[in-house]
Amino acid sequence: MSSGSSEARFTINVKEGIVELEGKESFVDKHLEKFEEIFKMAVKEAITSGMQRSVALKVAEPSPALPQEVVDMPSTDIQPKPASQVKHAPRVSPSIPPIPVDLKANESKVGLREFYSEKKPANHYEKTAVFVYYLTKFNKQQEVKFGEVLSCYEEVSEKKPSITDIVKNSIRYKGWLEQGSDKFSVRLTISGENFVKFDLPKDSKQDKLPT
Repeated sequence: MSSGSSEARFTINVKEGIVELEGKESFVDKHLEKFEEIFKMAVKEAITSGMQRSVALKVAEPSPALPQEVVDMPSTDIQPKPASQVKHAPRVSPSIPPIPVDLKANESKVGLREFYSEKKPANHYEKTAVFVYYLTKFNKQQEVKFGEVLSCYEEVSEKKPSITDIVKNSIRYKGWLEQGSDKFSVRLTISGENFVKFDLPKDSKQDKLPT
């Protein structure tokens, strides 16, 4: 670092530890205190600048002591994953046991297996609608409990779904069922009755069903 004027000039070389001052003796003596302050500030600034350069070079230079696999560690291993990628535990539906119900054929009605075979429901929403229809029309029930629907699945040897989800979505999106008098019961709607009676099976004409 250097600074000059018509009266004096000084030079500081931090690397070599040299401080030079040139000027008229009378001028230097007169302003000695001021030059001391200037020297202190200049030396401090030069040393600070030298330290910054040293730190920058040290950071930029890879450390030979670190294994390569540690230096190149993927950032995803040390950073938290976004909230959208965090896996949540699957929601567990309430455990509902099957409730025994009369599903066999007798003199006044067909059995569920025969009725199910005739209607040919293709998915759980259609199957549940068929079961509720059967229990409502053939068993003369005003409401159907979830456990009774599960017994229908067992009767026709079909895998049981999460009945709470199927009923909830059928109520919301299909309109074939409606909420019963308690949390785990349902009723057949006019839309559900028409669907089972007239639209199933989908490849056949209307079946004769009790009204």
